[in-house]
Amino acid sequence: MKITSSFLLFFCLLLSACQEKKIVSEKNNSFPLKEIQETPKNFTAFKTSQTPVIDGVASDACWQNAKWYPMQERWLGATYTSEDFQGRYKLTWDEKHIYILAEIVDDTLIDIHADGLKNYWDDDCLEIFIDEDHSGGQHQYSHNAFAYHIALDNRVVDVGPDQVFRYYTDHLLSRRVTKGNTSIWESAMTLYNDQYQDGASNNSPVKLSAEKQVGFAIAYCDNDHSSERENFIGSVVVEGEDKNRGWIDAGIFGNLTLKDE
Repeated sequence: MKITSSFLLFFCLLLSACQEKKIVSEKNNSFPLKEIQETPKNFTAFKTSQTPVIDGVASDACWQNAKWYPMQERWLGATYTSEDFQGRYKLTWDEKHIYILAEIVDDTLIDIHADGLKNYWDDDCLEIFIDEDHSGGQHQYSHNAFAYHIALDNRVVDVGPDQVFRYYTDHLLSRRVTKGNTSIWESAMTLYNDQYQDGASNNSPVKLSAEKQVGFAIAYCDNDHSSERENFIGSVVVEGEDKNRGWIDAGIFGNLTLKDE
């Protein structure tokens, strides 16, 4: 087939237009892919003097200069596209709470389990892992650490030492606002130590202070149209083949240091 110079010119112009469109699309994307850095092992949260309003809107002063951390480590599932999932988060704190702002790009949000205490990990949910004294170790059926699953309706679930699934919504206030395929999850988390007892009336939250070190990780359970979650993407690198160990082993958590303003 003879290729004319006019055809070549048209092809070059079309290719140039497509590349320009891609660049413009990337620039207009609210989620700056190029800013995502290598996954760190250590994290820092700076103290805030202005308590954020937990409403799923990232307009509070404390979030303006807080650092974005990536949520990009594939713990479970096949390779996914940037349209299917992207995640990042910010941290701040005061004496009563650690505050988390997570921005999640997810093209499909589903909640297929009406009972929030059954198979909640197979619905789309944000999961926050916290080890108050960064002691590491097993916590599958203990309160040595917590694995808070935040559902789309903001209810919070973990499993207790008696192997019973329970709501811990009083530990973690969370609100989600979704626009298009982007959700802002804003949370205020109260920390409890390993002496916490389910059902007791005298559980005292830990008062936070500068230079305190906490075991921390955050992850997202992503399901599009399946009976089980399709991906599990976290904030820390987990060595070995079994990367879904955060709900059992607090030793895989990162190190979060609380700093003054």
